[in-house]
Amino acid sequence: MSATLNLDSSLIDTLWVLWAAALVFVMQAGFLCLEAGTTRTKNAINVAMKNVADFAIAVSVFWLVGFGIMFGDSYHGFIGTSLLGWQLDAAGSWVITIFIFQAMFCATAATIVSGAVAERMPFLAYTWTALWIALIIYPIFGHWAWGGLLGGAEGWLVSLGFVDFAGSTVVHSVGGWVALAAVLSIGPRNGRFSQGKPPTAFPSGNLPLAMLGALFMILGWFGFNGGSTLAVTDQIPSILANTVLGAVGGILSGMLMGFAHDAMPM
Repeated sequence: MSATLNLDSSLIDTLWVLWAAALVFVMQAGFLCLEAGTTRTKNAINVAMKNVADFAIAVSVFWLVGFGIMFGDSYHGFIGTSLLGWQLDAAGSWVITIFIFQAMFCATAATIVSGAVAERMPFLAYTWTALWIALIIYPIFGHWAWGGLLGGAEGWLVSLGFVDFAGSTVVHSVGGWVALAAVLSIGPRNGRFSQGKPPTAFPSGNLPLAMLGALFMILGWFGFNGGSTLAVTDQIPSILANTVLGAVGGILSGMLMGFAHDAMPM
């Protein structure tokens, strides 16, 4: 009876993490809609294609090499050396489940950059950036922070007491820092700023699409945060409550800032 209960529990945990991975995937659609809706109509298809392409590139590269760098046997806490793509079949269903979940995280880290460089970075240059995020940047930092998740030695950062529950640093901050480096290198969009003149406002192509994207991203965060338990526990309801309260808090704060800005004399 005990063995049966343990088996059922592990299957439930697997199902929960796989479902959470599907929700995280929805964030890819959220970024696509948000970015395509807030850029000019002439560039919407370019932005949309970047979000589709970076997902395919990131997951492929992460499967081939990145997952092993992130979660493989640790070399002095700095880099993983096993669990490369062709080794996953023999690693067991739970390892494959973690791969699927983390592949969605990796794709999200890559696609964060897309919005920052929208309308000012060539398509091929962007896909090259997404490849390096999935191949080196995300997996190595992820190993430092989350190494040892599947057993074995921990990454050097987590061994110092570093905690990142659901990717605020490993996913979102990493994507944000790469985006910052990109925009500092590229500079503003052509025509945005002129000497002695106020900034030129570029019209958004489809604001309802952008709002739909924002809602998709909130849905995706249920998977990001709730799935990061990696098990069905009684913590999940409070995690999801905090997630939705954080989302509505952000919406209300943005609305208030918008009202305050519009009311200010120019």
